[in-house]
Amino acid sequence: MKELLLDAETLYTREHLHDVLTKVCGFPADYGRNLDALYDLLTAYPAARLTLRHPEMLVAHLGNYGELVLRVLADAAAENPAFTLNVQ
Repeated sequence: MKELLLDAETLYTREHLHDVLTKVCGFPADYGRNLDALYDLLTAYPAARLTLRHPEMLVAHLGNYGELVLRVLADAAAENPAFTLNVQ
């Protein structure tokens, strides 16, 4: 199982969030950099555990968009049994 780490404490913009997700998850160059594309990739992702540190900082830094990101991550983990979300 692949181990992925995302520390939300350092994510201040949507653009930076998607940059980091692309790097951490190894998303393809044509990743759409939006929540629909994120959900689509994660629901098809091979066996992996994403550890999300400081999830409250997504909301603090990104507001409603941060809340939506948290929902997408949780929904993708619920849909894809090979993808696990570990929130710390």
